[in-house]
Amino acid sequence: MSRHPEVKWAQRVDKVYVTVQLPDSKNAKVDLTPDGTFTFSASAGSADNQYELKLELFDKVNVEESKINVGVRSIFCVVQKAEEGWWKRLLRAEGKPPHYVKVDWDKWVDEDEEEGAGEPDLGGMDFSKFGGMGMGDDPMGAMGGMGGMDFSKFGGMGMGDDAMGDMDESDDEEQEVSKPGDQDAAGKSTSEAPSEKQEAASST
Repeated sequence: MSRHPEVKWAQRVDKVYVTVQLPDSKNAKVDLTPDGTFTFSASAGSADNQYELKLELFDKVNVEESKINVGVRSIFCVVQKAEEGWWKRLLRAEGKPPHYVKVDWDKWVDEDEEEGAGEPDLGGMDFSKFGGMGMGDDPMGAMGGMGGMDFSKFGGMGMGDDAMGDMDESDDEEQEVSKPGDQDAAGKSTSEAPSEKQEAASST
């Protein structure tokens, strides 16, 4: 008997965020049709339990512009609405939604607050297209994954500053090492001066 994974959702005026919470899922299959039928199946757990899901979304969607990311802990989908507008609910059927469908409060924004909210932090996810390409068939997937890297972190580590700092410290050490030599040289010159005077005095 199949189980239902937990589903979280949030929306913007032009899209819906759907997250299927299923850690370590295997053989995940997700399908989306223009009329808004969202289906999901996968296995998970040590016993390879089967999970299935079928959601009749509130309205029609744009499959070609929708995206999916299959992660280690969840499957995240950005479902593009066919027409812009706020949905009253996620599912087409009226009444209380199934117990496994919940609001994603981390991404939720009220309709009157959307203008200043912007997009949620997706953490550099590498998305594939729903429309025809399938999951993982994106030829730019490997390169696209690099787009999520925050290269500014390299600068934040201060590698450039530390490298310069090491050079400065090495220069200081060289200067400090050379100082005793200078002092010895000076010491020799001062100690030699009296002997020369003594030799001159003895000759007279």
